[in-house]
Amino acid sequence: MKIAVTAREKDLNSAIDPRFGRCFYFILVDLKSKETEIIDNLGEDVSGGAGIQAAQKLVKKNIEAVITGSVGPNAMEILQAAGIKVYQAVESNVGENLTKFQAGELNLITAPNANKKAGLKSWWK
Repeated sequence: MKIAVTAREKDLNSAIDPRFGRCFYFILVDLKSKETEIIDNLGEDVSGGAGIQAAQKLVKKNIEAVITGSVGPNAMEILQAAGIKVYQAVESNVGENLTKFQAGELNLITAPNANKKAGLKSWWK
C-alpha cells in the first residue's frame, strides 16, 4: 500500500503539515517495500486550486491513502473519485502517524473538513 503524508520537512521525523493543498511536502511511503519518496508541493505558492493540484499529483503517483490534518471539498472530491482514503493526522510527526495508521488508530475523513481557500489556516498551532 502506498500512502502519502503531508509534512513540513523532508523526513519521517518532520512534523505533520496540517494543510493538504498547501503543505510543504508529501512524504510517500510504500508500506510493503518501505521505500519512501519526497515530493515538493508547489501549492504554497499558487493563488488558487492548490488542493486540486495536490490531489491530482497524488492520483498520478497511485497513492491509496493520505494522512493529513484538513482537506477541502475540491481536493476531497478528486481523492474520493480515485478511491484514495483520507485519514485524520494527529499532532505529531510523520513517523508516529504512519505507526498509528498501521495500527488502525487514525480516523477516516469521509467529508471535507476545511472550507475552500482555508489552506492558510492551521487547525492546530
